[in-house]
Amino acid sequence: MQHIDLSYQWVPPGQEATRNRHSPLRNPLMDLLQAVRHAGSIGGAAKHLDLSYRHVWGELKRWEQSLGQALIVWEKGQAARLTGFADKLLWAERQAQARLAPQISALQAELEKTFAVAFDPSHQALAIYASHDDALVMLREEAAAQSLHLDLRFCGSVDAIRALNEGRCHVAGFHAPWQPDADSLVARTYKPLLKPGLHKLIGFATRSQGLMVAPGNPLRLQGLADVAQAGVRYVNRSPGTGTRLLLDQCLQVLGLQASVLKGYAHEENSHSAVAACIAAGQADAGLGIASAAQVHGLDFVPLYPERYWLVCLASALDSEPVRQLRALLSESAWQQRLQAMAGYATTADAGQVQSLRSMLPWWQFRAARVPLGVNP
Repeated sequence: MQHIDLSYQWVPPGQEATRNRHSPLRNPLMDLLQAVRHAGSIGGAAKHLDLSYRHVWGELKRWEQSLGQALIVWEKGQAARLTGFADKLLWAERQAQARLAPQISALQAELEKTFAVAFDPSHQALAIYASHDDALVMLREEAAAQSLHLDLRFCGSVDAIRALNEGRCHVAGFHAPWQPDADSLVARTYKPLLKPGLHKLIGFATRSQGLMVAPGNPLRLQGLADVAQAGVRYVNRSPGTGTRLLLDQCLQVLGLQASVLKGYAHEENSHSAVAACIAAGQADAGLGIASAAQVHGLDFVPLYPERYWLVCLASALDSEPVRQLRALLSESAWQQRLQAMAGYATTADAGQVQSLRSMLPWWQFRAARVPLGVNP
């Protein structure tokens, strides 16, 4: 059984009429077979397709080897004829085209509409790797309305910053508690990945992390210490995510081992997936954000206020997509939408550029420590 691989191509302006004589979904072998049938010879098929005899002959031989079937009756001095197998291929192709014509035309139209953006200089695209965040999903919608297309890919905070450093994206999104100690697990994890002078922070939002629990909070859970009690089923986030870092750091502060959490090894890849797990009765609690709890009808116990940062290379600050992103973040209309989301709040520096040293305590001396979970 042969597998089908779909592809598409761009047609230069002025050649649309030639293309439209055929289905928008084409296969080069079918073109070869149809040309041979029409011309009655390899040479005639080559002329019809504006290709060399040698090329057409070689392609037909290559396809025969690939498919393991003869396609042409190769009789010297006789007109080239299709084999029974080749006739069946053309029949099957015509049947498929007839059945799928509406879907194929719709797919072609959608591709042309989407790629039109790439050829429009007024539209900008910005690749963002980021820790899962509901506000970023809403930001993508807001940006698209202003001809800024955010190619948003969710991953862990650590992986997002690594993607930025490796050139796989232009902006990364990560989150951290309010001023974690310089020797905290969060600081020790992020600090080697971020370099003062090289990276710049862009103000985005504050949000609350807490326990997502069943409606009414039947187990009366108020913190991780309560979750550590026997019988409470926990659902965790994947390693490398900011929420997993936060959990592990909080367990260290409380002097608890990861093994005390029943379900520590039960991992989900997003806040929404954790919330869905709890809503389905597969777990009793999980660390996450208020908006995810609200969507799934769960109660939320706020515990840890945090900043969600966007970060880019200093050299990218003046690029047009980043400039548009910063302008959007500072608009009152966007900030009002963000403020209406459960657990989110705008920041005075939304859209503004900040240095690592000025906003994070990891490269500067601080006279006093702010306890974890306290909003200064």
